[in-house]
Amino acid sequence: MSASSKHIKEVFFLFLKLGCIAFGGPAAHISMMEDEVVTRRKWMTRQHFLDMVGATNLVPGPNSTQMTMHCGHVRAGWIGLWVGGISFIAPAVLFTLILAIIYGEYGEVPAVAPFFFGIKPAVIGIILNATYKLGKKAFKGWQLIVVGILVALLSLYGVDEFILILGSGILGMFWLNFNNKSGEKAMFGPLLLLVKPVGIAISNQSIFLAFLKIALVLFGSGYVLIAYIDAELVDKLGWLTKEQLLDAIAIGQFTPGPVLTTATFVGYQLNGISGALWASLGMFLPSFFLVGLLVKLIPLLRKSIWLSKFLDAVNAGAVGIMIAVSLQLGYELVFDWRAAVLMALSIFVTFRFTKISALWIILSGGLLGYVLLMVG
Repeated sequence: MSASSKHIKEVFFLFLKLGCIAFGGPAAHISMMEDEVVTRRKWMTRQHFLDMVGATNLVPGPNSTQMTMHCGHVRAGWIGLWVGGISFIAPAVLFTLILAIIYGEYGEVPAVAPFFFGIKPAVIGIILNATYKLGKKAFKGWQLIVVGILVALLSLYGVDEFILILGSGILGMFWLNFNNKSGEKAMFGPLLLLVKPVGIAISNQSIFLAFLKIALVLFGSGYVLIAYIDAELVDKLGWLTKEQLLDAIAIGQFTPGPVLTTATFVGYQLNGISGALWASLGMFLPSFFLVGLLVKLIPLLRKSIWLSKFLDAVNAGAVGIMIAVSLQLGYELVFDWRAAVLMALSIFVTFRFTKISALWIILSGGLLGYVLLMVG
């Protein structure tokens, strides 16, 4: 797939913009991408986008970041894959590194929470709108609706997202092909959790290897990273304290882009700027190669009758998880009247005025949230 310089520039500037404004976690990031690359720019069909969302759930790594690579590849080939991923990751790494340096200098997280109070309710409307549009494509029959609802309910009860995605695919593959005589299998699984860390002393190499290991077993939401860092760097290696981990989590919430730039903050605490860069490299590098494999895999999935049904069910499961995320985030907000008002406004605007960019919804939410905090 050849790529013109014009297409490469389009990929670069789009995902650089999203990297600067993409607050709210993976579901919100994917929602913004769907709006930009399907609705506005028409780089691909909604079905193609949904296939990519489903496929990224089957491999480890940050789903929303991997989606930028997929979208970049569709628009600008292999160069676009790398440009899309790097331009999305770079702003978050830079913002996180700046905050890490300030933290290292003053020993505390800057008090910027008021500016982010309104962002979380604002992204609820964006997530719901994307979930609705993707759901119309994913729920092609009553069986897939059942799969999606089942996944949503189990996700609400805390079942691991990778188990849900893989389980929905296997269930759908057999259920939707009950009378089909042929059969094929598809499965991925994390085994590196059993691998003991290679490096014990803190060095750039051991930091890189620790986060590389985490990246290769990290399925589902980026928030799972918190548990892995706690297990690896706090309990096993003793590189961090619980307090430092909590501060790292807070920084991850305050910056746009992938939540996994928490690794950048942790790397800086361990070994300065070089540690931050090596931690970031270990966390994100595997995704570029995994997406490269998925680019070849998705067409094969669609050519196979059984695996096509597997992917259909995975897509339904992915929408089910987005439903669960929307419900969980919304439930957290309804008990604060200010957040509830902002959430209702966001939902109304995104469904009523579909051409408004997510950027303006996020900026407006942040400003309104700040005002409500000041007057309330």
